[in-house]
Amino acid sequence: MALGLIGLKVGMTQVYDNDGKIAPVTVLQVGPCPILQIRNQERDKYDALQLGFQDKLRRKATKPERGHVSANLESKRRLARAKAGVAPVPKADCEPQKYIKEFRLDKAAEYTVGQLLTVGEIFKDVVAVDVIGTSKGRGYTGSMKRHNFHGLGASHGVKKHHRSPGSVGSHASNRGSGRPKRGGHKAGQYGNTRVTSRNLKVIKIDADNHLILVRGAVPGPNGGLILIRATNKKK
Repeated sequence: MALGLIGLKVGMTQVYDNDGKIAPVTVLQVGPCPILQIRNQERDKYDALQLGFQDKLRRKATKPERGHVSANLESKRRLARAKAGVAPVPKADCEPQKYIKEFRLDKAAEYTVGQLLTVGEIFKDVVAVDVIGTSKGRGYTGSMKRHNFHGLGASHGVKKHHRSPGSVGSHASNRGSGRPKRGGHKAGQYGNTRVTSRNLKVIKIDADNHLILVRGAVPGPNGGLILIRATNKKK
């Protein structure tokens, strides 16, 4: 499993390569992401890294959020664990984070809590990436807009049934419960779902400004949260 980072979608533009060919790209602001926790097989039964992204003002963070990253926050539970001789859990010693995500790994022993991961370090030799985001929500829509139905003919004999979704119940050849089958292309919520754009080519990495340019479109609006990782799509 490939390690990824957390970032934001900045927007789309176009750039020229060394051969003079133009490429439509999406600009992503990725990292830096501090490691907040390290999951392991002994304690958690799986290996993963818990990463944070974007500092959160301490006055707007709750006490559990501050205690999650700071070792200096006093609490009754921490004092009780110290009296019992329980070793304290290592903390990242950073500001509270606005976004926190986990990335599964095969082995997480080579990383340490508090280590800062950057786009230039993680994606230095990566050719293509997968980008995960939340698509734009378009509310409750009909079947024509949601599933690209073309509707019935606009002739005189249609009788105000132009945008009909079609049959709902069971057909005569598919006898059974008599109820509508699950998974039909009907009206419902359109968008606002987790979408993964796979195998996007990395065009350029600006490590100083924490930017990465990938070829093609990325789900979600400008400013939306995204997760990026090296692609696992085989050729």
